Amino acid sequence: MRLAGGLIAAVSVAYTVIALLYFLYSPVYGAAAGLLIAAVVATHQVNMRAGLRGERPRRFPLTLVLQAVVTYVPDFLLPGGWSAVAAPLLAGTLLVFLPLRWGAALVVLMMVYEGVGLSMIVPVPVVVAFYVVTVPTTGAMTYALVRFVRVTTELEQARAELADAAVLKERQRISRDLHDGLGHSLTAIALKGDLASRLMDRDPPSARAEVVEVVRVAREAAQDVRRVARGYRAMSLGGEVDRAIALLESSGVGCQAHLADLTLPRRSEEALAWAVREAVTNVLRHSRATTCTITTAVSGGTVRLEVANDGSPPKTGPPGGGLTGLTERAVQAGGACAAAPTGAGGFLLAMEVPA
Repeated sequence: MRLAGGLIAAVSVAYTVIALLYFLYSPVYGAAAGLLIAAVVATHQVNMRAGLRGERPRRFPLTLVLQAVVTYVPDFLLPGGWSAVAAPLLAGTLLVFLPLRWGAALVVLMMVYEGVGLSMIVPVPVVVAFYVVTVPTTGAMTYALVRFVRVTTELEQARAELADAAVLKERQRISRDLHDGLGHSLTAIALKGDLASRLMDRDPPSARAEVVEVVRVAREAAQDVRRVARGYRAMSLGGEVDRAIALLESSGVGCQAHLADLTLPRRSEEALAWAVREAVTNVLRHSRATTCTITTAVSGGTVRLEVANDGSPPKTGPPGGGLTGLTERAVQAGGACAAAPTGAGGFLLAMEVPA
Protein backbone atom coordinates (compact mmCIF):
# COMPACT_ATOMS: atom_id res chain seq x y z
CA MET A 1 0.00 0.00 0.00
CA ARG A 2 2.84 2.42 0.82
CA LEU A 3 4.49 1.82 -2.55
CA ALA A 4 1.25 2.44 -4.44
CA GLY A 5 0.56 5.57 -2.37
CA GLY A 6 4.07 6.80 -3.08
CA LEU A 7 3.68 6.27 -6.84
CA ILE A 8 0.35 8.11 -6.88
CA ALA A 9 1.89 10.97 -4.89
CA ALA A 10 4.86 11.08 -7.29
CA VAL A 11 2.49 11.42 -10.26
CA SER A 12 0.68 14.24 -8.47
CA VAL A 13 3.98 16.05 -7.87
CA ALA A 14 4.93 15.63 -11.52
CA TYR A 15 1.71 17.25 -12.69
CA THR A 16 2.20 20.01 -10.11
CA VAL A 17 5.57 20.88 -11.61
CA ILE A 18 4.14 20.86 -15.12
CA ALA A 19 1.30 23.14 -14.07
CA LEU A 20 3.64 25.67 -12.42
CA LEU A 21 5.99 25.76 -15.42
CA TYR A 22 3.18 27.17 -17.55
CA PHE A 23 2.83 30.26 -15.37
CA LEU A 24 6.42 31.21 -14.58
CA TYR A 25 6.05 34.28 -16.80
CA SER A 26 3.43 35.83 -14.51
CA PRO A 27 3.71 36.05 -10.70
CA VAL A 28 -0.06 36.53 -10.38
CA TYR A 29 -0.97 33.59 -12.53
CA GLY A 30 1.81 31.56 -10.96
CA ALA A 31 0.48 32.16 -7.45
CA ALA A 32 -3.07 31.31 -8.53
CA ALA A 33 -1.84 28.18 -10.29
CA GLY A 34 0.07 27.16 -7.19
CA LEU A 35 -3.01 27.43 -5.01
CA LEU A 36 -5.17 25.60 -7.50
CA ILE A 37 -2.78 22.73 -8.06
CA ALA A 38 -2.42 22.41 -4.28
CA ALA A 39 -6.19 22.09 -4.05
CA VAL A 40 -6.19 19.50 -6.86
CA VAL A 41 -3.43 17.44 -5.28
CA ALA A 42 -4.95 17.68 -1.80
CA THR A 43 -8.38 16.46 -2.88
CA HIS A 44 -6.78 13.80 -5.07
CA GLN A 45 -4.68 12.50 -2.18
CA VAL A 46 -7.68 12.42 0.16
CA ASN A 47 -9.60 10.39 -2.40
CA MET A 48 -6.73 8.03 -3.21
CA ARG A 49 -5.77 7.33 0.39
CA ALA A 50 -9.34 6.25 1.05
CA GLY A 51 -9.41 4.22 -2.16
CA LEU A 52 -6.26 2.33 -1.19
CA ARG A 53 -7.98 1.32 2.06
CA GLY A 54 -11.01 0.10 0.14
CA GLU A 55 -13.16 2.91 1.52
CA ARG A 56 -14.73 6.16 0.39
CA PRO A 57 -13.62 9.52 1.77
CA ARG A 58 -15.60 10.78 4.76
CA ARG A 59 -17.09 13.64 2.71
CA PHE A 60 -17.69 11.64 -0.46
CA PRO A 61 -19.03 12.62 -2.99
CA LEU A 62 -18.14 16.18 -1.92
CA THR A 63 -14.44 15.45 -2.32
CA LEU A 64 -15.02 14.16 -5.85
CA VAL A 65 -17.08 17.23 -6.79
CA LEU A 66 -14.43 19.52 -5.28
CA GLN A 67 -11.69 17.87 -7.31
CA ALA A 68 -13.77 18.28 -10.48
CA VAL A 69 -14.37 21.96 -9.66
CA VAL A 70 -10.70 22.80 -9.10
CA THR A 71 -9.89 20.87 -12.27
CA TYR A 72 -12.23 22.62 -14.72
CA VAL A 73 -13.37 25.97 -13.29
CA PRO A 74 -9.84 27.48 -13.63
CA ASP A 75 -10.12 26.98 -17.41
CA PHE A 76 -12.30 30.11 -17.36
CA LEU A 77 -9.91 32.04 -15.06
CA LEU A 78 -6.42 31.10 -16.25
CA PRO A 79 -5.04 31.08 -19.77
CA GLY A 80 -3.41 28.11 -21.43
CA GLY A 81 -5.72 25.10 -20.90
CA TRP A 82 -5.31 24.54 -17.17
CA SER A 83 -7.42 21.37 -17.00
CA ALA A 84 -5.02 19.51 -19.30
CA VAL A 85 -2.59 19.01 -16.39
CA ALA A 86 -5.25 18.37 -13.71
CA ALA A 87 -7.67 16.13 -15.64
CA PRO A 88 -5.44 12.99 -15.54
CA LEU A 89 -5.65 12.99 -11.74
CA LEU A 90 -9.42 13.41 -11.83
CA ALA A 91 -9.66 10.52 -14.31
CA GLY A 92 -8.07 8.20 -11.77
CA THR A 93 -10.50 9.30 -9.08
CA LEU A 94 -13.49 8.71 -11.35
CA LEU A 95 -12.36 5.22 -12.32
CA VAL A 96 -11.69 4.24 -8.72
CA PHE A 97 -14.89 5.47 -7.09
CA LEU A 98 -17.54 5.27 -9.80
CA PRO A 99 -18.89 2.14 -11.48
CA LEU A 100 -16.38 1.34 -14.19
CA ARG A 101 -18.75 1.90 -17.09
CA TRP A 102 -19.72 5.35 -15.82
CA GLY A 103 -16.16 6.27 -14.94
CA ALA A 104 -14.92 5.20 -18.39
CA ALA A 105 -17.69 7.18 -20.11
CA LEU A 106 -16.74 10.33 -18.17
CA VAL A 107 -13.06 9.82 -19.02
CA VAL A 108 -14.00 9.67 -22.71
CA LEU A 109 -15.91 12.95 -22.34
CA MET A 110 -12.87 14.47 -20.63
CA MET A 111 -10.68 13.39 -23.55
CA VAL A 112 -13.07 15.00 -26.03
CA TYR A 113 -13.16 18.22 -23.98
CA GLU A 114 -9.37 18.40 -23.74
CA GLY A 115 -8.93 17.63 -27.43
CA VAL A 116 -11.35 20.35 -28.52
CA GLY A 117 -10.17 22.91 -25.98
CA LEU A 118 -6.44 22.45 -26.58
CA SER A 119 -6.77 22.41 -30.37
CA MET A 120 -8.15 25.95 -30.14
CA ILE A 121 -5.12 27.31 -28.27
CA VAL A 122 -2.26 24.95 -29.19
CA PRO A 123 -1.33 24.80 -32.88
CA VAL A 124 0.69 21.57 -32.61
CA PRO A 125 -1.48 18.41 -33.03
CA VAL A 126 1.15 16.18 -31.43
CA VAL A 127 1.07 18.22 -28.22
CA VAL A 128 -2.72 18.11 -28.18
CA ALA A 129 -2.69 14.35 -28.70
CA PHE A 130 -0.13 13.93 -25.91
CA TYR A 131 -2.27 15.71 -23.33
CA VAL A 132 -5.42 13.93 -24.47
CA VAL A 133 -3.74 10.54 -24.10
CA THR A 134 -2.43 11.31 -20.63
CA VAL A 135 -6.00 11.49 -19.33
CA PRO A 136 -6.91 7.80 -19.82
CA THR A 137 -3.37 6.47 -19.30
CA THR A 138 -2.85 8.23 -15.97
CA GLY A 139 -6.38 7.37 -14.90
CA ALA A 140 -5.93 3.71 -15.84
CA MET A 141 -2.58 3.55 -14.05
CA THR A 142 -4.11 5.01 -10.88
CA TYR A 143 -7.05 2.61 -11.08
CA ALA A 144 -4.70 -0.36 -11.61
CA LEU A 145 -2.55 0.59 -8.62
CA VAL A 146 -5.56 0.94 -6.33
CA ARG A 147 -7.08 -2.32 -7.55
CA PHE A 148 -3.77 -4.12 -7.15
CA VAL A 149 -3.49 -2.98 -3.55
CA ARG A 150 -7.10 -3.92 -2.78
CA VAL A 151 -6.82 -7.35 -4.39
CA THR A 152 -3.57 -8.01 -2.54
CA THR A 153 -5.18 -7.01 0.75
CA GLU A 154 -8.22 -9.18 0.07
CA LEU A 155 -5.99 -12.14 -0.78
CA GLU A 156 -4.06 -11.69 2.46
CA GLN A 157 -7.31 -11.55 4.40
CA ALA A 158 -8.62 -14.63 2.60
CA ARG A 159 -5.39 -16.50 3.32
CA ALA A 160 -5.62 -15.55 7.01
CA GLU A 161 -9.25 -16.70 7.10
CA LEU A 162 -8.33 -19.99 5.42
CA ALA A 163 -5.55 -20.52 7.95
CA ASP A 164 -7.98 -19.84 10.81
CA ALA A 165 -10.50 -22.21 9.24
CA ALA A 166 -7.84 -24.92 8.89
CA VAL A 167 -6.89 -24.51 12.55
CA LEU A 168 -10.55 -24.68 13.59
CA LYS A 169 -11.12 -27.74 11.42
CA GLU A 170 -8.12 -29.47 12.96
CA ARG A 171 -9.33 -28.64 16.46
CA GLN A 172 -12.75 -30.04 15.61
CA ARG A 173 -11.15 -33.19 14.22
CA ILE A 174 -9.08 -33.70 17.35
CA SER A 175 -12.08 -33.04 19.59
CA ARG A 176 -14.27 -35.41 17.58
CA ASP A 177 -11.67 -38.19 17.43
CA LEU A 178 -10.88 -37.91 21.13
CA HIS A 179 -14.57 -37.98 21.99
CA ASP A 180 -15.32 -40.98 19.79
CA GLY A 181 -12.12 -42.93 20.48
CA LEU A 182 -11.52 -42.25 24.15
CA GLY A 183 -15.21 -42.37 24.98
CA HIS A 184 -15.39 -45.90 23.71
CA SER A 185 -12.14 -46.98 25.39
CA LEU A 186 -12.96 -45.39 28.74
CA THR A 187 -16.39 -47.00 28.71
CA ALA A 188 -14.77 -50.38 28.10
CA ILE A 189 -12.23 -49.76 30.89
CA ALA A 190 -14.98 -48.78 33.32
CA LEU A 191 -17.08 -51.84 32.50
CA LYS A 192 -14.23 -54.30 32.69
CA GLY A 193 -12.87 -52.71 35.85
CA ASP A 194 -16.28 -53.00 37.47
CA LEU A 195 -16.53 -56.64 36.37
CA ALA A 196 -13.05 -57.37 37.71
CA SER A 197 -13.94 -55.86 41.09
CA ARG A 198 -17.03 -58.07 41.34
CA LEU A 199 -15.05 -61.19 40.41
CA MET A 200 -12.13 -60.42 42.69
CA ASP A 201 -13.41 -62.48 45.63
CA ARG A 202 -15.31 -65.35 44.03
CA ASP A 203 -13.29 -65.89 40.84
CA PRO A 204 -9.75 -64.46 41.08
CA PRO A 205 -8.49 -66.00 37.78
CA SER A 206 -11.35 -64.37 35.83
CA ALA A 207 -10.77 -61.10 37.66
CA ARG A 208 -7.09 -61.17 36.69
CA ALA A 209 -8.11 -61.81 33.08
CA GLU A 210 -10.39 -58.78 33.16
CA VAL A 211 -7.59 -56.66 34.66
CA VAL A 212 -5.30 -57.79 31.83
CA GLU A 213 -8.03 -56.76 29.40
CA VAL A 214 -8.30 -53.36 31.11
CA VAL A 215 -4.56 -52.86 30.62
CA ARG A 216 -4.87 -53.82 26.95
CA VAL A 217 -7.73 -51.40 26.34
CA ALA A 218 -5.85 -48.63 28.17
CA ARG A 219 -2.82 -49.17 25.95
CA GLU A 220 -5.02 -49.05 22.87
CA ALA A 221 -6.49 -45.78 24.15
CA ALA A 222 -2.99 -44.35 24.54
CA GLN A 223 -2.20 -45.37 20.97
CA ASP A 224 -5.44 -43.77 19.83
CA VAL A 225 -4.39 -40.47 21.41
CA ARG A 226 -1.05 -40.60 19.62
CA ARG A 227 -2.74 -41.37 16.32
CA VAL A 228 -5.14 -38.47 16.79
CA ALA A 229 -2.22 -36.15 17.49
CA ARG A 230 -0.52 -37.32 14.27
CA GLY A 231 -3.74 -36.89 12.30
CA TYR A 232 -3.86 -40.54 11.26
CA ARG A 233 -6.71 -42.83 12.22
CA ALA A 234 -6.85 -46.00 10.08
CA MET A 235 -9.90 -48.06 11.05
CA SER A 236 -11.55 -51.10 9.50
CA LEU A 237 -15.22 -51.94 9.69
CA GLY A 238 -14.60 -55.64 10.30
CA GLY A 239 -12.09 -55.03 13.10
CA GLU A 240 -14.38 -52.54 14.82
CA VAL A 241 -17.35 -54.93 14.60
CA ASP A 242 -15.25 -57.73 16.14
CA ARG A 243 -14.26 -55.48 19.04
CA ALA A 244 -17.85 -54.33 19.46
CA ILE A 245 -19.13 -57.91 19.69
CA ALA A 246 -16.50 -58.82 22.28
CA LEU A 247 -17.23 -55.74 24.39
CA LEU A 248 -21.01 -56.12 24.25
CA GLU A 249 -20.96 -59.81 25.09
CA SER A 250 -18.56 -59.26 27.98
CA SER A 251 -21.09 -56.74 29.28
CA GLY A 252 -24.00 -59.18 29.03
CA VAL A 253 -25.47 -57.87 25.76
CA GLY A 254 -26.04 -60.43 23.04
CA CYS A 255 -24.74 -59.24 19.69
CA GLN A 256 -25.12 -60.49 16.13
CA ALA A 257 -23.41 -59.10 13.03
CA HIS A 258 -24.42 -59.55 9.42
CA LEU A 259 -21.93 -57.78 7.17
CA ALA A 260 -22.05 -57.69 3.39
CA ASP A 261 -18.90 -59.01 1.72
CA LEU A 262 -17.49 -56.00 -0.12
CA THR A 263 -14.49 -53.71 -0.31
CA LEU A 264 -15.27 -50.11 0.58
CA PRO A 265 -13.45 -46.85 -0.13
CA ARG A 266 -11.22 -45.87 2.79
CA ARG A 267 -13.30 -42.83 3.77
CA SER A 268 -16.57 -44.80 3.66
CA GLU A 269 -15.15 -47.71 5.68
CA GLU A 270 -13.73 -45.40 8.35
CA ALA A 271 -17.04 -43.55 8.64
CA LEU A 272 -18.90 -46.85 9.15
CA ALA A 273 -16.29 -48.06 11.65
CA TRP A 274 -16.71 -44.86 13.68
CA ALA A 275 -20.49 -45.34 13.53
CA VAL A 276 -20.17 -48.84 15.00
CA ARG A 277 -17.90 -47.57 17.77
CA GLU A 278 -20.18 -44.67 18.70
CA ALA A 279 -23.31 -46.83 18.55
CA VAL A 280 -21.82 -49.47 20.83
CA THR A 281 -20.61 -46.80 23.25
CA ASN A 282 -24.15 -45.39 23.40
CA VAL A 283 -25.64 -48.85 23.95
CA LEU A 284 -23.36 -49.40 26.94
CA ARG A 285 -23.73 -45.91 28.38
CA HIS A 286 -27.35 -45.00 27.80
CA SER A 287 -29.45 -48.13 27.40
CA ARG A 288 -30.50 -51.27 29.21
CA ALA A 289 -30.24 -53.34 26.06
CA THR A 290 -30.04 -57.13 26.07
CA THR A 291 -29.52 -57.63 22.35
CA CYS A 292 -27.84 -55.68 19.57
CA THR A 293 -27.57 -56.30 15.84
CA ILE A 294 -25.09 -54.84 13.38
CA THR A 295 -25.95 -55.19 9.69
CA THR A 296 -24.74 -53.79 6.39
CA ALA A 297 -26.47 -53.95 3.03
CA VAL A 298 -25.65 -52.63 -0.42
CA SER A 299 -28.18 -51.01 -2.72
CA GLY A 300 -27.59 -48.87 -5.80
CA GLY A 301 -23.98 -47.97 -5.11
CA THR A 302 -24.70 -47.14 -1.45
CA VAL A 303 -23.90 -49.22 1.62
CA ARG A 304 -26.21 -48.88 4.61
CA LEU A 305 -25.14 -49.70 8.14
CA GLU A 306 -27.72 -50.30 10.87
CA VAL A 307 -26.94 -50.75 14.55
CA ALA A 308 -30.10 -51.60 16.47
CA ASN A 309 -30.70 -52.53 20.10
CA ASP A 310 -33.73 -53.32 22.23
CA GLY A 311 -32.87 -51.08 25.15
CA SER A 312 -34.32 -47.76 26.18
CA PRO A 313 -33.39 -44.92 23.81
CA PRO A 314 -31.07 -42.16 24.92
CA LYS A 315 -32.52 -39.15 26.69
CA THR A 316 -34.45 -36.77 24.53
CA GLY A 317 -32.89 -33.42 23.63
CA PRO A 318 -30.37 -32.13 21.16
CA PRO A 319 -27.97 -34.70 19.68
CA GLY A 320 -24.76 -35.24 21.62
CA GLY A 321 -21.27 -34.61 20.39
CA GLY A 322 -20.84 -38.21 19.26
CA LEU A 323 -23.87 -38.23 16.95
CA THR A 324 -22.91 -34.79 15.65
CA GLY A 325 -19.43 -36.08 14.88
CA LEU A 326 -20.88 -39.11 13.07
CA THR A 327 -23.04 -36.83 10.94
CA GLU A 328 -19.95 -34.82 10.01
CA ARG A 329 -18.02 -37.96 9.10
CA ALA A 330 -20.90 -39.24 6.98
CA VAL A 331 -21.18 -35.94 5.11
CA GLN A 332 -17.41 -35.89 4.50
CA ALA A 333 -17.69 -39.39 3.04
CA GLY A 334 -20.59 -38.29 0.79
CA GLY A 335 -23.37 -39.89 2.79
CA ALA A 336 -25.76 -39.28 5.67
CA CYS A 337 -26.39 -40.46 9.21
CA ALA A 338 -29.52 -40.64 11.37
CA ALA A 339 -30.40 -41.98 14.80
CA ALA A 340 -33.85 -42.36 16.35
CA PRO A 341 -35.90 -44.52 18.74
CA THR A 342 -37.77 -47.44 17.22
CA GLY A 343 -41.38 -48.34 17.74
CA ALA A 344 -40.45 -51.38 19.83
CA GLY A 345 -38.78 -49.26 22.50
CA GLY A 346 -35.30 -49.71 21.12
CA PHE A 347 -32.91 -47.48 19.25
CA LEU A 348 -31.56 -47.50 15.70
CA LEU A 349 -28.50 -45.78 14.30
CA ALA A 350 -28.22 -45.83 10.50
CA MET A 351 -25.53 -44.50 8.19
CA GLU A 352 -25.37 -44.55 4.41
CA VAL A 353 -22.15 -43.93 2.46
CA PRO A 354 -20.95 -44.58 -1.10
CA ALA A 355 -20.00 -48.22 -1.64
